[in-house]
Amino acid sequence: MEINREDYISDPKIVESGNVGGATSSSSSSSVLKSALLLENVGDVVLTLNSDGLSLELLDSSHNDGSIISGIKPVQKFVNEIKFSDVYGVEFINYGLINGPRQSKSEQCFQGRASHGSEMYRFTVHSFQKSRSQPCLWVLAVYSFGHKDLQTCRTWVDRINASLNLERGRPENLLVFINPMSGKASGRRTWETVAPIFSRAKVKTKVIVTERAGHAFDVMTSAANNELKSYNGVIAVGGDGFFNEILNGFLLSRHKAPYPPSPSDIVHSDQRSGNSLFRNPNGRVTEATCQNEDHSPLLSNSVYNGTGLANFRTEDGTCNIGQDFEFPLPSEQFRFGIIPAGSTDAIVMCTTGTRDPITSALNIVLGKKVCLDIAQVVRWKTTTASDIEPYVRYAASFAGYGFYGDVIAESEKYRWMGPKRYDYAGTKVFLRHCSYEAEVAYIETESEEANPTVEKGQLFSRLRKRQGPKKSERVVCRTNCGVCNSKSDYMSKRSPCSTPYSSSGTRWLRSKDGFLHLLMIRDCPHALYLWHLTQLAKKGGQPLNFEFVEHHKTPAFTFTSFGKQSVWNLDGELFHAHQLSAQVFRGLVSLFASGPEV
Repeated sequence: MEINREDYISDPKIVESGNVGGATSSSSSSSVLKSALLLENVGDVVLTLNSDGLSLELLDSSHNDGSIISGIKPVQKFVNEIKFSDVYGVEFINYGLINGPRQSKSEQCFQGRASHGSEMYRFTVHSFQKSRSQPCLWVLAVYSFGHKDLQTCRTWVDRINASLNLERGRPENLLVFINPMSGKASGRRTWETVAPIFSRAKVKTKVIVTERAGHAFDVMTSAANNELKSYNGVIAVGGDGFFNEILNGFLLSRHKAPYPPSPSDIVHSDQRSGNSLFRNPNGRVTEATCQNEDHSPLLSNSVYNGTGLANFRTEDGTCNIGQDFEFPLPSEQFRFGIIPAGSTDAIVMCTTGTRDPITSALNIVLGKKVCLDIAQVVRWKTTTASDIEPYVRYAASFAGYGFYGDVIAESEKYRWMGPKRYDYAGTKVFLRHCSYEAEVAYIETESEEANPTVEKGQLFSRLRKRQGPKKSERVVCRTNCGVCNSKSDYMSKRSPCSTPYSSSGTRWLRSKDGFLHLLMIRDCPHALYLWHLTQLAKKGGQPLNFEFVEHHKTPAFTFTSFGKQSVWNLDGELFHAHQLSAQVFRGLVSLFASGPEV
């Protein structure tokens, strides 16, 4: 049956199972719905609702170039299909003007007038398209349809909403923190830009504008688990440091896990067992009584877990379950999101591929998900003279010492400069050309054992004893990559027990966790270090391809400074530590993101 322009004016066709000639309607969300409608700025189309999306058939393309107007500028071409997984909202707009096909200037001159629109009932479908030049950048796409019949438009809105309700993993209620001072003090403006997206997606938001440093941390720490359970996630409108504040407020009071080894543990065990710290020489594994492996990190011989509570594993390897299971970690439902408004926004760049607030907001309302590895950093001593007093922080993207620590410390003096303070502070620190003496020990992985650069069998290596660089291929996380798609070891194992290795009285745990990328920069000429920094900041750069750069993938390491002062940079936040240890938790939290695309 041929459908013509009059179909959307007087005789709506709402049909089932592709029977265009029928005039019946159905409330079933699984049946096919088809109507002749007017698509704004495009012209007459046949719109069909299928099980997985909308399909469009252009009836007359002779009077337009296929562009669709969103706002003022034509930002998208006519598409034949709109997937429900890409649609975040639909709304009825009532009666009003809808424009016909867009005309070129020559057509307007030939006809002597511009094309006029028609008055009719309207509804709008909100979706997105990927930028042709930057695939990671998502551009808002608005499709406005018109029909003379009110019930036809309402039926389409109801049916599309019913299909969107079947999309799994999308948030309904979110807690939003806004840092008004992030970056160029643009936190509020950034939220005002993306807030309509949440409104169209019918996502409820409780918005808290922070009034001081540490405000978000205090709210997250004091929030009851039952209160947090009422939300599908927490959103940070700000930079990396602001997200770090929220993350630590959440994890410090809820994540219960044994500490990684301290540098003192390594020294004492080194003296007793001649550096054979991880591998059991007899190949014998002492099994713990708990059968759930891989949830706990690497070591169980420390006394506290970062919250003042005793560790969960006893000396004989049995489990002392004390975790608050009211909020299990990681959580399948509870996710974090970041809308970039900071100075660097490194985490957003790594997880979406762009620093665009619109793209991040779309990832959130569409319920995208990636698992994020989190590093637990334990400071044992603040200065050389300090007593050993463990203090825990968590980092999501970066922990840097030496040059990076000094830059963040120097930049604190120039916060009034905004993001430019990092360039200014970095230049000042670079010109000082400081060197830093420290000792680093790390767990050697199987890949490192296969290509040893130190003595055979020595699984703990020190920076001073390293004999040469080790090049490692950089593996970039992409959309649907194998590592992210594989189920995290934590997801089905809630017990903080693992299987320890037993070696010379020191207990180590088998781990299938993710890895930290440990970069160690040895003494090098000033110019070469500048070249390394340039490559590090450059998209597609090769910062590891230098003789003075050592790269190791490891689940844990320890650090001891030999200098008077020792400053670290944790996700853009200042952290003083003379001695510290770090270990990684694979997929500890989930992020509203889809991963960067090629």
